[in-house]
Amino acid sequence: MAWLAAGEGYEIALVEGRVAARPTAGRSAGRQLKTLPKALREHPEVERLRQFSEWLDRHAAACLAQVDGWMVSSLPVPTALIARVWPDEAWRSALRDLVVIGEDPDEPGFLRDVTDSGALRVVNLDGETVRLAPRTVTLPHPVLLPDLDDVRDFAAELGIEQRIEQIHRATWQRAGVPAAGAPGATGSGAQQGDGFEVRDFAGGVFPSRFSLTARATALGYRVSGGYATCAVRDAGRATSAAVWVGEPYWESEQSTGALTWSDVDGQGVRLAQVGPVAWSEGMRMAAALYAGRRIDEGGNA
Repeated sequence: MAWLAAGEGYEIALVEGRVAARPTAGRSAGRQLKTLPKALREHPEVERLRQFSEWLDRHAAACLAQVDGWMVSSLPVPTALIARVWPDEAWRSALRDLVVIGEDPDEPGFLRDVTDSGALRVVNLDGETVRLAPRTVTLPHPVLLPDLDDVRDFAAELGIEQRIEQIHRATWQRAGVPAAGAPGATGSGAQQGDGFEVRDFAGGVFPSRFSLTARATALGYRVSGGYATCAVRDAGRATSAAVWVGEPYWESEQSTGALTWSDVDGQGVRLAQVGPVAWSEGMRMAAALYAGRRIDEGGNA
């Protein structure tokens, strides 16, 4: 960013997200100062630059959240939209190196750039750089990638670093889920006989409901009523996963409850009917909440 005049004898600019200053005269002219001079701390130009920096931070966070939403729900994204926002560093940082899929679902690749004509420049799993220009592309949820381990290995070879947690996102396969109404289960996600809930991560004790809900909020989940929730679109169907976190205003210690899913009308969804993305994201939320539980130490632990 260009340096701007501020007061007599100083220029200011945003450097790595903070306001920096340098003198314009004297032996230190042109040399960036380690701290902002006292004479500039209340200067109007400095305050405007601080506000601009805060807006850039909010914009970057909004871009990350939007791209994460596209990926979690594997929504089709117009290629023209990606090309249009690519010049914006915040959007480019969020999108670069994500796995994208065009017209061929068996040909994923890493998004590296956008051409002047609006095509996507992608490195496929054969190491070849190809151009994609379909009407839409998807940023697939990793649970939908059949060769996820191979994708991860190839990403390591390329030195891929994603701002959005995609290929290294914790995933859960819906293994051992019986048909609707069948009792019992095997594998990850063992449920009660009614086939509506998973209790793998129930019973995690927290000092209070506040500490449990604070963890949920810090992880980016919504807390509504007595539940922590996350909403997902799975194969075009809206599904919400929920974990019981206790009654509002409950001041005693609180334990995590069962994990359940519901449809757009709030009706419970049987485990056998939960889609792969909704299953993985629900289990991911429940596991992340449970990981913050109180762990007793000593002989009675």
